[in-house]
Amino acid sequence: MPSFVYAEKCDGCKGQARTACQYICPNDLMALNKEIMKAFNQEPELCWECFSCVKICPQQAIEVRHYADFAPLGASVIPLRGSDSIMWTIKFRDGRLKRFKFKTRTSAEGSIEPYDGAPAGSPGDLASPNFFTEAGKTLPVPTR
Repeated sequence: MPSFVYAEKCDGCKGQARTACQYICPNDLMALNKEIMKAFNQEPELCWECFSCVKICPQQAIEVRHYADFAPLGASVIPLRGSDSIMWTIKFRDGRLKRFKFKTRTSAEGSIEPYDGAPAGSPGDLASPNFFTEAGKTLPVPTR
């Protein structure tokens, strides 16, 4: 089932260039109605139900309607994004609650050096069929 936005909760990410849900949606479905400054899913039937927009929304204004086999008859699954984790709250139809916390970070923000220890490149590497992580390996070049 597609994502939907609670208009009373949505603030359009306070008038920024684009909303958080527009930024994160892998299928570019989320849009902003500039007249009322509310986000909406412009193509609900194409929604992948990936929960990306739900997890990133700072106002928690977006939900995904759940399939009956996943969250039957009044049950719900709600993520709450924190600075270092996401807390999932599962409400069963009999009223029981379960909470699961998943880390979103394993290191401090900004501490990762993605190319630390990677081999230095050279212009001659552009002709090589290798990836930069395979710089020390030699692969045969196909001939015709």
